[in-house]
Amino acid sequence: MLDNEILLDTGTNEFEIIEFFIDEVDGGDDDRDYFGINVAKVLEVVEAPKGLEAAEGAPHPSYLGTMSLRDIILPVIDLAVWLDIERKKSEFELIVVTEINNVITGFLVSGVTQIHRIGWGDLKAPNKYIADIATNSITGTVEIDDRFVLMIDLERILGELDPEMAERSDGNIYTVPEKMTAVLVDDSASVRALLNRNFESANFDVKLYKNGQEAWEALREMNGKAKSNGGAINDIIDIVVSDIEMPQMDGYTLTKNIKEHADLSCLPVILFSSLITKGLYHKGEGVKADDQITKPEFNELTGRAIALIERYRAKRQSR
Repeated sequence: MLDNEILLDTGTNEFEIIEFFIDEVDGGDDDRDYFGINVAKVLEVVEAPKGLEAAEGAPHPSYLGTMSLRDIILPVIDLAVWLDIERKKSEFELIVVTEINNVITGFLVSGVTQIHRIGWGDLKAPNKYIADIATNSITGTVEIDDRFVLMIDLERILGELDPEMAERSDGNIYTVPEKMTAVLVDDSASVRALLNRNFESANFDVKLYKNGQEAWEALREMNGKAKSNGGAINDIIDIVVSDIEMPQMDGYTLTKNIKEHADLSCLPVILFSSLITKGLYHKGEGVKADDQITKPEFNELTGRAIALIERYRAKRQSR
């Protein structure tokens, strides 16, 4: 088991990735492709069982059926097939076992190198060539030593294999009688679109930002304008909802900055991320997030945001 307790320290704007590789057919050392995912999503790395083959009638050619891991039966995805890489098979291959949105999945890879601690500011957006690949599941690149490591968007892969994972609803319809304003922060364009749709449907004005740094700069600017007009930030913003994993500044650091700011600390903050698990919940508490919700509960998120805003307003009125 990996010790996730020490990983992704809150407020440092750093995270740790596990680096793995896929060897291409007939390739030499230069034909080894390097990838990475956040260690907080990894339960363990195990040797691949023999006999894994593409499952007939599977939802995608990358699906290799299931494997048993102690008392768990988990699906296995051939990451090379998903990424359209012809993998050179070997006797010793590995399964990276992940837990995302409370779903445990194994990803077949050629091998694993090591764990690296990097800053979110070092994560660069993928270049146009990578971004235009039809099977693109790359969220960014980071340079480590003499190579580039591509960060894999496992949520996108799992969401496309199982569309019901992309968005779940609690069946309720949430709305507010008077306009509220929400700052929504996520580096995924598809997630921003879903957040925007749900909050606008609930009668919110929405301000969308791609990462924590953008949102932080915008909040400080809005705070300055509010003060110059004799008001406060909560006169114009009711809530901040942020992802955790984002380039430039992560959601933990954004939340910490807000809660430690003399004027902005009055804003309620919800962390909304697939990283929110029982084992990592305390990290959000450590930066004083008011609530933490696991993706993909988009509908529940809207309802809990409204309830949180109402609690904050009731506290202010009781003073």
